[in-house]
Amino acid sequence: MPGLRTFACAFAALFLLGAAVSAQTTTAASTSDRARAIAASFSKSKHVSKLRRGVRKEKYLGVKSVPAVRADPTSYSGTYQVEDFGFSLQLRVAPDGTLEGSGYEPVDMDSGVRRSFTLKDARIDGALLTGAKVYTGGDQERFEGVFINRTVRENPNDAGTTEFGLGVMGKAVQLSGFTIDKFFYRQKVSGAAQ
Repeated sequence: MPGLRTFACAFAALFLLGAAVSAQTTTAASTSDRARAIAASFSKSKHVSKLRRGVRKEKYLGVKSVPAVRADPTSYSGTYQVEDFGFSLQLRVAPDGTLEGSGYEPVDMDSGVRRSFTLKDARIDGALLTGAKVYTGGDQERFEGVFINRTVRENPNDAGTTEFGLGVMGKAVQLSGFTIDKFFYRQKVSGAAQ
């Protein structure tokens, strides 16, 4: 029964091919979902209205962050900083999405002491950057972030201003009396506009 055996082999090959395509689609979807979830955590909206002595005062702040997927991964290369807190990250991205990176972060805001790290096994998939931070002493911790376009509006009818950067979720740190676990690294633009 060579015909039946050939049919069975062909069916098994198609089944395995379908399973592989399905796994790739699931991975791409989960990467995209994770990128959207991280970007959404950098979004917020606040609208406060107060009436005092017959005068209404309103305050509005809307921040919307969306993943910034680029066709050319090398365009993510550059220097990124969280200026107010002294975080810095330098990325050199290859066309296949793999990258080399290094940076530093504060250990203590008051003393100005900071620690350096390099990125290990880092890569970009869509707008999602994953890898591990390896500190000078050898300690490691997971590193995950998403490249985002972040639009800030100060009134509901305002078009707002948009900045590009890297939103990083990380271990909670104490800075200036605040506990912070999300950091928006703005891309430092040198010379010409991008």
